[in-house]
Parts: sequence; C-alpha cells; structure tokens
Amino acid sequence: MSVRNFKNEYENVSSFPQAKRVGNLYSNRFRTSRNDISGLMTKLIIVVFLLLGAASPAHAIDFKDIDNPLIQVFLLISFLSFLPAVLIMFTSFTRIVVVLSFLRHAFGGQSIPPNPVIIGLSLFLTFYIMSPTINVITEKAITPYIEEEINLGEAIQEATPPLREFMLKQTRQKDIALFVNLSKKPVPSTPDDITMSVLVPAFAISELKTSFEIGFLLFLPFLIIDMVIASILLSMGMMMLPPVMISLPFKLLLFVLVDGWNLIIGSMVRSFA
Repeated sequence: MSVRNFKNEYENVSSFPQAKRVGNLYSNRFRTSRNDISGLMTKLIIVVFLLLGAASPAHAIDFKDIDNPLIQVFLLISFLSFLPAVLIMFTSFTRIVVVLSFLRHAFGGQSIPPNPVIIGLSLFLTFYIMSPTINVITEKAITPYIEEEINLGEAIQEATPPLREFMLKQTRQKDIALFVNLSKKPVPSTPDDITMSVLVPAFAISELKTSFEIGFLLFLPFLIIDMVIASILLSMGMMMLPPVMISLPFKLLLFVLVDGWNLIIGSMVRSFA
C-alpha cells in the first residue's frame, strides 16, 4: 500500500461518525480524569500547608494576616518540599514502614520484599488509616477554604483538632512529659493545651517504640527457625553451609501457612483504632 492510499484510508476511517463519537468520548474521559487528579493534588497541597501551619512553633507565622492569593500560592509551593517530613512525622507511615523493614530482615532476604513494594504498601496503608482524619480536615477546613468561606488562618485552626486527636491517641504520656520538660514550658492542664511543637516529636518517638516492639515479636518465630536449622546443620557436620540459605524456604512456608500478611497488616491497622 502506498503512502497516498494509506492516507486516503485513514481519512475515510476518521470521517466515520462512530469514530468521532468514540474519540470525543475518550477525550471527555481524559479531561475528567485530569480534572479529578488536579483537584486531588490541590487538596493534598492544602493539607500539607495546613499541617505545617499547625505545627509551626508557637504559630511563629500569623497566617490570619496572609490574605494575598499570590503569597498563599507561593507558600503552598514552597512548603511542598516538606511533604516527606509531614508524611513521616504526622501520620502512621513511620510505624508501618519500620515494621515491614523488620519483617524483611527477619526473613533474611536483603531485597524480599523490595523497597518499592514496602514504600508503596506503607503509603496506601497510611492513606487508609488516616482517611477518617483527612475526611474531617477536608470537611471542616479544606472545602470551606477552597470555597473561600474561611481564610487560611481559620482553616489551620479547624484542621488542627482532628490531627491532634489522632496523634494524642498514639502518643505515650511519658514522651509528652519528656518534651514538655525539655521545652521548659508550663505543664499543660488539658490535652488541648499541648502545643504541636511538643506533640509532633513525642508522637514520632512513640511510633518508633511501638514499631520496635512489633518488630521484636516478628523476629522471634524466625529466630527459632534459624536456631533449629543451624543446630541441625552443625550436628550433621555441614558447618560451611549457610543456615540462612536453608532456613529461608521454611520461613516462607511458615509465613504462608499462618497467612502472615493478613495477620501483620490487620494487626497494624487495628493498632491505630
């Protein structure tokens, strides 16, 4: 087929009304999906900015006085660089990713499961666990702010209580007392008097302690398997054979038989209830 004939065939097919309708349908779907993604990214940016504003020490920046839209957009874009810190310090991401890392080391495999799988699973579990808090923040702060019913300062004040409630449930009183003493501030009389500059680091070390406790419990059954395999190999005189190579299939078999992923993920999600 020559180039001219191919061009004529293409023009004939493109002129069909059905082909045009299909093209318009997919174009509208793509436009709708692009608008949905854009709206979701806008909400995520605003959530990040509200969380950072709530955590600013003693509210060093008076966001109520910032009414210029250009300045607000500039601050939103600037604070995007703090997104990893917000994800780690304000959410359940820390506990989940540390526990999954302990699980990988307990298996004895350096890349099973690989890092992208651990990070991706931790992110989606974080969104699942934090969805009630995010929904409350969206209803009370993000939606009114987008619709220009409240200003930025009022949106930060509305976004702080749900986040504070989530973090207080997961933070030990001992850790809060530590940072209150280090800050040399008066002891708060109620939980609402605890500043975010005290609550955020206390929440972080509480999450680390909890994840280490879960990691210790995860290590025990796999450690027993390693010890049994090492003892058997030693009694058989196979001292040069790495026990990890032999114990890995037994670890995988045990993990599959007890439905390990269901138990671990379910236990971690229920620990935030």
